[in-house]
Amino acid sequence: LSPPLPPRLGDSYGVLPRPCRALVLLNPQSGAGRALEDFQAVVQPMLAEADIATTVFITERPHHAHEKVRDEDLSQWDTLVVMAGDGLLYEVVNGLMERPDWEDIMKKPLCILPGGSGNALAASINHYAGNDHVAKKKLLTNCAFILCKGLHTQMDLVSLSTASGKRLFSFLGFGWGFISDVDIDSEKYRRLGNARFTLGTLQCLAKLRVYQGRLSYLPAVPEQGTAPAPRDSHTPITNGQAGCILPPAGTEAAGALPADSLLVPLCQPVPTHWTVVPEEEFVTVYAIYQSHLGTNLLMAPAAQLHDGCIHLFYLKAGISRVALLKLFLAMARGTHLDLNCPHLRYVPVRAFRLEPRAAAGIMTIDGEALACEPVQG
Repeated sequence: LSPPLPPRLGDSYGVLPRPCRALVLLNPQSGAGRALEDFQAVVQPMLAEADIATTVFITERPHHAHEKVRDEDLSQWDTLVVMAGDGLLYEVVNGLMERPDWEDIMKKPLCILPGGSGNALAASINHYAGNDHVAKKKLLTNCAFILCKGLHTQMDLVSLSTASGKRLFSFLGFGWGFISDVDIDSEKYRRLGNARFTLGTLQCLAKLRVYQGRLSYLPAVPEQGTAPAPRDSHTPITNGQAGCILPPAGTEAAGALPADSLLVPLCQPVPTHWTVVPEEEFVTVYAIYQSHLGTNLLMAPAAQLHDGCIHLFYLKAGISRVALLKLFLAMARGTHLDLNCPHLRYVPVRAFRLEPRAAAGIMTIDGEALACEPVQG
């Protein structure tokens, strides 16, 4: 659900009906393991006051929520509420996108209530709403209040495809290298809540690695020295299928997923109007579409829910551990770009491709681990 912001040009806002019926998907193991307790103590009384009736579905295993939303008749609910970390929302989004009626069902409002460790989307929405930076129960209360108001708007999804043929949908970000290492390596400390990332950062700093690969992107604004984008891209290619010409609008098969019209197959070179990063050694690459990477990490202050932009950050090899630590400390305030670190590059893009030289390092989508392989989105 959206923050209560004045609509920008082109944005459309809606309001949940009253009374409202909500399906709450809750992971009792997420974060420090307090999601169910916090929902009952903080959220449920607020929703009852706002005339929002809830059906609570408690997940019992990985992919449980994915299967639930993929297979269930969801017409009896006005909104889907995720009370967990970002990983459960990732499950829900990809479960919904596997439905034959995905195009209609994705118009049903989704809401995130922070119950995990990182809570990046909840922190982002709190930021877009103009609220002060808060964490833990204060962040949960703010997000529950936004749900009670019932205002909703659009949010960008990014389509990612891999060399092995996977098609995945992401609402937060794609990462490779240091940031993803911290995210996955710190899983064993999830009972510490957000503090797990501090501990994970220190451990990954101690064994700082460099990853080799090729990074390419389609800049949101054409860069000097790159060929202009073709005016008529009438033969876009989707999800690695060479020579697949899109049918005219309105003639696609019912239930067919949207085409990746900006991408060519991974087995082909990127188009000439893309930029290929000359360096091929990185400490981390992260493509983020929301403002926050975690409750205390304001990575892309300029990001909005529906700006049509991927905010691409990459950190070149050669940075010292001290300089890297300073960057992450500054990111808590969103001032990391003000440090003018020569190893850090930020560029707004419309699409990107990452081709690791070897299957080394952890890749993540919305904080969930992914096999290391060429990927584009």
